[in-house]
Amino acid sequence: MRAEIVLIRTPEGIEFALPLAGPFSRMLAFAVDFAAIVAAGTLLARLVAPLELISADAEQTAITILYFALSLLYGILTEWLWRGQTIGKRLLGLRVVDASGLRLKPSQIVIRNLLRFIDLLPGLYLAGGVCCVLSARRQRLGDIAASTIVIRIPERTEPDVDRILGRKFNSLAEVRHLAARLRQKVPADVAHLCLEAIMRRDEIQPAARLALFREFAGYLKTLVSYPADIVEQLTDEQYVASAVDLLFRRVNTIAIKANPGHAHSSTIDTRSSAD
Repeated sequence: MRAEIVLIRTPEGIEFALPLAGPFSRMLAFAVDFAAIVAAGTLLARLVAPLELISADAEQTAITILYFALSLLYGILTEWLWRGQTIGKRLLGLRVVDASGLRLKPSQIVIRNLLRFIDLLPGLYLAGGVCCVLSARRQRLGDIAASTIVIRIPERTEPDVDRILGRKFNSLAEVRHLAARLRQKVPADVAHLCLEAIMRRDEIQPAARLALFREFAGYLKTLVSYPADIVEQLTDEQYVASAVDLLFRRVNTIAIKANPGHAHSSTIDTRSSAD
């Protein structure tokens, strides 16, 4: 029986179970993408319509070249800009990822889209569809050549931050404008990776644990630079934990000084793009 999930082990020793996208959902996504290409191609065809005054063959040649270039560039550009997603994949909740769990490379995106024309042979995506059905990882020929897989993005539930982290003082939340900037800049998938790392930190070997949180903390610090006196006492793991608290705790209560000698509590909404 073919497994519908794939286990990926990162260099830090963490295993992730990713649900694979099936042939049916991938075909639906392709149908949406094909409709988008046809719509864009129809608009571009109007731009070359004046060539008919010169030669009908010239017009038809230009339209053919446009459709070919559009079909190729559409997949490459959307999967590069949207990190493995096209319009169809976004609507269906699918994403192209590296088969080994590493970051998707531009060369992989180019290869899988170039070979799409072979997957389409002899018509109706027959070669790619048969390969996808028979492959253990639901890969078409382009995926095999590029070492990529297509996964279903799992539905994410609201985490219980109090249970995970407890009610601890969060120095990152004290600087409100930087806290707001961090919530705005951290991508949702990175936020969830940080959350999962915090939840599973006790399962990671000490050396790998240090390396993992060093990498996460380093990335987060490139997005928002906090004053040294705020973060100098925090370890990398504590920094990531504070960021997770900031990103996922729905409501934080922060004491705000209204005027000298008087303070009151104001409840502010700290929802992030990770919600």
